[in-house]
Amino acid sequence: MNKKRPKHLALHLIKLPLPGFVSILHRVSGLLLFLSLPLLLLMLQYSLNSIESYTTLQSVFAHPLVKLMLLGLLWAFLHHFCAGLRYLAIDLHYVKNLAQARNSSKLVMAVSLILTVFLGVRLW
Repeated sequence: MNKKRPKHLALHLIKLPLPGFVSILHRVSGLLLFLSLPLLLLMLQYSLNSIESYTTLQSVFAHPLVKLMLLGLLWAFLHHFCAGLRYLAIDLHYVKNLAQARNSSKLVMAVSLILTVFLGVRLW
């Protein structure tokens, strides 16, 4: 038995590859979307309730912090969607080796960020 094993694992020193970051971000974005679902449904209810509640909601959406929060939710949705397609491709054996897995994780990061910037500029 190896006696030189560390007692405490230094997680900040571990170099995680990009597919690992994509996996962690996929889980974080899914959790963020799940936790924000009641708020999004409440906003939908207020937007459909009456014209007064719709105009109030529009004034709330004009605030820069709310826009930034919605931009974060937009990124979470787009990243979760793109990473989900990547995992579907892996499950269907379209991604067969390590190089393809790394390239697909780069593609997920690039596409989700580009779509977030494009849609964020259009919605801002």
